[in-house]
Amino acid sequence: MSTAPIVHIDPVAFTTDPYPALKSMRANTPIAFVPELGATLFTKRDTIFTQEKRIEVFSSDQPGGLMTVLMGENLMRKDGEPHQAERKAIFPAISPRTVRDIWLAQFAEATDRVLDRLEAKGKGDLVHDFAMPVSAEALRVITGLSNMQNEEIDRTSQGMIDGISNYLGDAGIEANCRDCTASIDRHIDAMVPIYQAAPNPSLISVQMAAGLSDAQMRANVKLAISGGQNEPRDAIAGTIWALLSHPAQLLLVQSGQQDWLQAFEEYARWTSPIGMSPRRVAKPDTIDGIQFETDERVFFMFGSANRDEEIFDNPDAYDLTRDVGPSIAFGAGPHFCAGAWASRALISQVALPKVFARLKNLRLAAGAKPKPVGWAFRGLTALPCEWDV
Repeated sequence: MSTAPIVHIDPVAFTTDPYPALKSMRANTPIAFVPELGATLFTKRDTIFTQEKRIEVFSSDQPGGLMTVLMGENLMRKDGEPHQAERKAIFPAISPRTVRDIWLAQFAEATDRVLDRLEAKGKGDLVHDFAMPVSAEALRVITGLSNMQNEEIDRTSQGMIDGISNYLGDAGIEANCRDCTASIDRHIDAMVPIYQAAPNPSLISVQMAAGLSDAQMRANVKLAISGGQNEPRDAIAGTIWALLSHPAQLLLVQSGQQDWLQAFEEYARWTSPIGMSPRRVAKPDTIDGIQFETDERVFFMFGSANRDEEIFDNPDAYDLTRDVGPSIAFGAGPHFCAGAWASRALISQVALPKVFARLKNLRLAAGAKPKPVGWAFRGLTALPCEWDV
């Protein structure tokens, strides 16, 4: 283990709300070894921003890491040229031009269909009834898994997210994760011959056209489903909750003083849907007097970085007037989220403006007190709402 100071956490409390413990670490032990997680945590924004780029020391190549073992070696678990080669291969499916010219209209049509079913009901859980199907419909077209039902996309995404953050080693969580990856493989099997005969801009198809191996293609599709369903789902529902819980901030958007993109970006800073990224120490190094040895595990805590008091004034507040430029909700350096453009477009150009336009007088259900959970990945489990019919 590193020579970092040892800090213990209560895993249950940390999952419920990691921010008090992270705040204490930032103030007292900004680099700390946490035995309950078996990793050294980096909690300060500027340190993470700098060190994440030093791939020769903090490598994404983690042969024994949970993501690699459970989902396959995707591009996010590679560095340097291998990472860039696969990133280049998938780019045609997620480029800003592809999102603008092809996917955006399909996002809008799918979101309208979801709202058509929901609008007349007058109430619902906007995690399961809105954010989940909207995110899943977007993933169906981007990945090319048109044969996969929305509920199965959501189930497999959550199962993989649970699996790759299973640092306490729960056997049931691992078994469920493997069941989820097997389901994705079966759905890919059915689509491969279709795209061999008729290529399109989907993630499956462009990787095949680029000559990536079958294993590479499958691992990257699983990566897209794990993050591409979980993060937009949690960000859509979470931003709705944040705006409804902060009516003065919602008024800023509705009055045109701020926009939906700012509402989303500030939510992603305030309650980072992706709160952590793991790394493996590739060679010995010393940082701020702390020594690291080869093959140690490090967690870059994005959720902590985005509430760093030295970077953001009043960081625990949801405030649309702040500068979110320093936020690293999508990561930094060579592993900046490849799907960031698609996510931003789906959330800020489609999901948020449509849900507030279509569901009149949208409000939290009486007595509802939604609360995000999680630390590696954080989001609402339910968002009971009501609206006028």
